[in-house]
This record gives sequence, C-alpha cells and structure tokens, in this order.
Amino acid sequence: MRILARDIAGYIGTEIVLNGWVHRIRALGGISFIILRDRSGFVQLVMNEAPHITLESVIKVSGIPTANEKAPGKVELLVRSWECISSALPDLPYHVNGRITKQNLETILEQRVLSLRNPQINAIFKVQATVIEAFSAYLRSQDFTEIKTSKIVSSGTEGGTELFEVEYFGKKAYLAQSPQFYKEVLVASGLERVFEVAPVFRAEKHDTPRHLNEYISLDVEMAFIESEKALIELEKQVLAHIFESVAQKHPHELTLWNAAVPDSESVFKSPIISYQEALNIAAEAKQSRFFDITPEVERLVCEWSVKEKGTALVFINEFPSRLRPFYTYPLDGSLTMSFDAIFRGLEITTGGRRHHNVHAFIESLEKFGLKAEQMAHYLSVLNYGCPPHGGFALGCERLTARILGLTSVKEASLFPRDRKRTTP
Repeated sequence: MRILARDIAGYIGTEIVLNGWVHRIRALGGISFIILRDRSGFVQLVMNEAPHITLESVIKVSGIPTANEKAPGKVELLVRSWECISSALPDLPYHVNGRITKQNLETILEQRVLSLRNPQINAIFKVQATVIEAFSAYLRSQDFTEIKTSKIVSSGTEGGTELFEVEYFGKKAYLAQSPQFYKEVLVASGLERVFEVAPVFRAEKHDTPRHLNEYISLDVEMAFIESEKALIELEKQVLAHIFESVAQKHPHELTLWNAAVPDSESVFKSPIISYQEALNIAAEAKQSRFFDITPEVERLVCEWSVKEKGTALVFINEFPSRLRPFYTYPLDGSLTMSFDAIFRGLEITTGGRRHHNVHAFIESLEKFGLKAEQMAHYLSVLNYGCPPHGGFALGCERLTARILGLTSVKEASLFPRDRKRTTP
C-alpha cells in the first residue's frame, strides 16, 4: 500500500510503499540512512546495504515503519526492497538539500526546476496557493462572481503606455496591463460584484526587488459604493481571511521562513491616512521633505503604524489626481477617491472609485489631454447606465513576499519575467 511520508506514523508494523526523491544519504558502517522526500515531507529509510544511488534520484521503497525518537517524525522505515525509478546525474547544478542562504537569487532562478525542490523554496508556493484560494473563497462568500477576461487587447487601459506589443493577424495588439475595462463592463452588465485571478503584463524597464513584468493580479470590482472607504473595508476582510487561512494551513511553512501573519484584530485596526499625512509622517521621521510616496515613505509609514497603531498594514487614500488614472473619481478639485495598501513597508494594492457619469468622464479625459474618440470602449460602458463602482488589485507575488519576508518579489514568482529573463 502506497502512502505519503507524513502519514507513516499511522502504519507502524504494517508493510507499506513510499515513492519520492533521495534528499540525503548517510552511510555508517554496513548501514545506510536515506532521507526520502515527497510532497508531504520527509521520512528516514534504513537499509542494510550501501545502495548505488545519487541525490535527487526518484525511488520506490517498501518496508515496515518502526518508532525511532531520533528520526524525522520519530518514525523510520526499515527497507525490505527498493528500486530506482529515475536516476539523477551526480553533478547537481543546484544543491537541493543545501541552505538557500548559501545560494544567490540568480542561481536559484536559473536552476528553477531543481531549486523548487528545496523544501523552503517549495513552501513559498504552498503559501501562495492558499493566498489565492482564500482570496477567491472569501469573495465568493460575499456573492462575487469569478471572471476570466482576455489578455490580448487592442489598446491600453491606462492610455496605452507600458504595453507589450504583439502581432495579431497583421494588426497590432497588446498584452493586457490590467483587466480594468473588463471589470467595469461586467459590473455594469448587472453582475455588480466580480473578481479575477490572472496574469497582467507591464512593459516597464525596471530591475528592482519589487517589480515584475508579468505578475498575478488579484482583482476586485464592485458596484454601488459611495467612496473608496467601502473598498478599503472589503480589502481588510479579504486580507484577514487570507492571513487566517495561511496561519491555519501552513504553520510548518511559516516556521521555515521564521514568519508570522497578522491576526484579524491588527488587520481591522489598520489606519487610513491621507496622502499628505503619509508624507508628513515620513518627513517627521526622517527630518526631510518628501514629494511623493516613495519606497522609503512606504517603509517609514509602516514603521510609524507598527509603533503607534500596533499593525504593519496601512491604507493611504486621497491621492492627488495627477498621480491617478483618468478614470479615478474626484474627491474635490485636486484629490481623488483612491488608495494604496502598504504592508510591511511595501505597496501591495492600488484601488479606488471610478467615474460612472459619462459627462464627468469626458471632462476628466480632457484634463488628461485625451480625446473621447480614444476612449470609445469606456464610453460604451458609461453611455448605457453604469452604477457608481470601484475596485482594487492585490499583487499576489508582493503579498506572498511580505508574508514570508522575502527580499525580492522574484522569489515569489514560479518563473519570473523581468528585463533579462524569459527562461526557464
């Protein structure tokens, strides 16, 4: 009977079968100890021989589990028979059983297929899968409909910048930088509440620990809101559910990274401060003036929040209209009903209320130097009855990185795409 490594303690005295990878080999006299790894964890194998086998080979073993206080999980398998299913070359380009602190990021990403076998790196994506699952589950519980929108578009959502151009049957098309237009269309279609988990693409020529050119966006849009504060309250609920799910399902993975997630109380008490207040807080902390929400301001604001409010999550709202897209709803002549969420020193969310009145929308276009003809797709939404609405987008990799304390968002991408990397 084949079982997983994590279940072996329930079969002491019963012959079982295990499949997995050879994680470590240690020979002592005539006895060999092999640590076998499968998707659930580790188990120690005891063999009365020195098997001719290499690290990371895939093997099948049968034997009888027995108690041993010194073995992983306090149980080991006394091997009766074994076979090599697939042999690995002896000169591994990445040491799967080594400490990841001994490997630089470039090596980890270049040897991605092997590095993903490392238990600590593998843990990142178990946590990330739960982030996505919990995000979706909570929104479904609130009567949101999951959508899947096209990633090949005729023009950019935000005015045509930062787009990857593709050839499309003799015409120009682009990879979507956001599902913004489609979210609004579907809200206006009568669905009212929608969400999507999907990749988006940004042709920005950056090379920083916080940026990717392709990333997973957790998008939300909802109708009949009065301001961005309704969206902030929704995001607090979403994040609280995500953190609770990660804590419940992944205590082992969090321990591997010496990480912890905020409890619900700290999420719900996270402060909402204005754009100007954020600049003032940073200026007071640094005794220096700031003119925009830079990465340093994000860090300083979170440090302030931890000290004064007891939470590392901060919502910054009332951004100036000059810093927000043309479709953002105005608060007054110069400010908007928009916000960012900053978590542990990094922006993880941008959102806000959108224009729903066609005349106000056209006025906004003119202020941004755009013409109505350029935005015919937006007008097609607003011309036929559109409710007041808004939404936000969470960066999945950024949120995962902040949960685990990763130094680069690229570590939280299975196969990251940046200016230099299109493989593996």
